[in-house]
Amino acid sequence: MSNIIPHNFSISAQERASQKGHKGLLVWFTGLSGSGKSTIANALEQQLFQQGIHTYVLDGDTIRKGLNNDLSFSAADRTENIRRIAEVANLMVDAGLVVLAAFVSPYKKDRAAIRQTVGTNTMVEVFVDTPLSACEERDVKGLYAKARAGEISNFTGISAPYEAPTNPEVRIDTTNSTVVEAVEALMAILEPKLKPNG
Repeated sequence: MSNIIPHNFSISAQERASQKGHKGLLVWFTGLSGSGKSTIANALEQQLFQQGIHTYVLDGDTIRKGLNNDLSFSAADRTENIRRIAEVANLMVDAGLVVLAAFVSPYKKDRAAIRQTVGTNTMVEVFVDTPLSACEERDVKGLYAKARAGEISNFTGISAPYEAPTNPEVRIDTTNSTVVEAVEALMAILEPKLKPNG
């Protein structure tokens, strides 16, 4: 690592923000499987896109099939999964994109490391705080049933822990908030942060 010397490129993040008309930003959705992270991220992206904001969604299943298909669901591999995603997100934010990342990301230390990688001012943590009972009742992918049957090990909320955020910028419980309401709440927080000179 001592022989790695980063090159200083000419175009700054501020210049990219001026060109695009908005700053780069990471919106990180954390919560249990089935909580509604990807659904809200998708709806938020549509709203941002309609306003001319350059966006991209990073989703757990997509990343696990590609970039991180060599990782298991052990505690160590979960940490490495999130570390890699944070590095990718950081590059995309530097490029001026608003990155919507939807990952269970169960460990507080891993989420703190994301913030350290990307920077506090360019990250918004969204805790989709849907109760386990509601997530399990939905069970849209049939994963909870398999976890309860012992067919899936290290499943967050059943056989692996989820460490809930204590101070997220946004907290959403989809049992008493609609997707539209969630997007409205998020937009109110994001709009000031996206201003190129804000």
